[in-house]
Amino acid sequence: MTDLPTWLEVGGVAAGAGAGGLGYAKVRAPRVYWSLVGLPATWGRFTWTYRSTMEVCGLTVQPSSLRAFMTRNVARREVRPLPPKVRRVAPTSVGLRVSFRLPAGLEPADVAASSERLRHAWGVRSVTVVETKPGFVELRMTGYDVLKRVRLPRSAQPRDLVVPVALREDGSVFERDYRKVPMALTLGANQSGKSMYQRNLIKGLARLPVGLVGIDCKRGVEQNRYAPRLSGLVTTPDDAARLLDALVGEMEDRFDLLAEHGASDLWELPADVRPVPLVVLVDEVAELFLVTARKEEERRDRSVMQMVRLGQMARAVGIFLEVCGQRFGSDLGKGATALRAQLTGRVVHRVNDKQTAEMGLGDIAPDAVMAVTAIAPDRPGVAVAGDTSGGWSRIRTPEVSSDEVVAVCRQFAGLTPELPFLAPFRPTVRPEPEPVPPLVNPRPVTE
Repeated sequence: MTDLPTWLEVGGVAAGAGAGGLGYAKVRAPRVYWSLVGLPATWGRFTWTYRSTMEVCGLTVQPSSLRAFMTRNVARREVRPLPPKVRRVAPTSVGLRVSFRLPAGLEPADVAASSERLRHAWGVRSVTVVETKPGFVELRMTGYDVLKRVRLPRSAQPRDLVVPVALREDGSVFERDYRKVPMALTLGANQSGKSMYQRNLIKGLARLPVGLVGIDCKRGVEQNRYAPRLSGLVTTPDDAARLLDALVGEMEDRFDLLAEHGASDLWELPADVRPVPLVVLVDEVAELFLVTARKEEERRDRSVMQMVRLGQMARAVGIFLEVCGQRFGSDLGKGATALRAQLTGRVVHRVNDKQTAEMGLGDIAPDAVMAVTAIAPDRPGVAVAGDTSGGWSRIRTPEVSSDEVVAVCRQFAGLTPELPFLAPFRPTVRPEPEPVPPLVNPRPVTE
């Protein structure tokens, strides 16, 4: 509790206790309320009910024959099933973390299947199960709704192709790591917070030494404002097809450079010859699939094929895809399923139908589909993030205005690389508007 907002919350608790009791303080300053009231109560409830809760949830195993014999005949006690052995209980600013070792016969999936029952038994907001190492799991309990007011910690700063973009419901930071997850798909209905996620992503990427390439077939209404930080921008499907051809050509040139230096990826090259990483931001990907005449089918098929090639091979040469849309699946046309298979990172906001949630998460994290359909319409920015390991978590992006992102893009415009192959696609940068001087009221005339 060293930052000013935390001290303000402490003051809110004190004021709330005097004005309306702890109930008022619980709403006004949940983090401080949790530390003072919720944490001791939850810790005590967990300590006193741990064994019985594990028994009723089916998370116990029968002891060995020797242990049962010693308990019955030496200790003269009733032989009871054994729960997982607690190794460590650690409080956090948002909840409680419990590490324990699983007995033989239990696996992390068994504990994860009982997470809802554990949440209700101990009266916490959520319970997330994380396997830390073979035989050991960690319960991450959250005491209050962390996603109600999202505020990233000051330590969450962009670095080395890692961009913090949201907060998980367990209080940890959700980061977009392009070295680990090079290609990603973001889905969501209108007003679901999908654009807010993209703004946070661009705001973080603009601070890094990378090239940003935009494909916005909505005539550039979303990405055109970020032109000072974009190395390339196209706003029509025909221009997008030409840009994708240029990106594939650049990918092939970079592979030739790797072969020349005997390197397997971009990061093994010497710093003086290493090309700049590129992030390709595709907004409303469905526009690249839609055609209105037969003569456009050739353009569509070629664009999709080039995107599939980039998704399959471009990671090694530092070209990353960030695909965004409202709906994405086989119903878009040929090549959609093949492209989706290359997009390993998935973030799905509120959607209009279950089928869209299944398109985004059904193939990698089936358990997360129901979590997507349960997102309330009045909570924009809430999403479910999954990965190919089958794990998933609820996240929410902080609110950021487009003016803030534009200001960051202008501030770091000097990091925009000049790439010859993107010269035909370089966007026109509008001059920064001059500030309007404040109106000066004339001095009143005195008689």
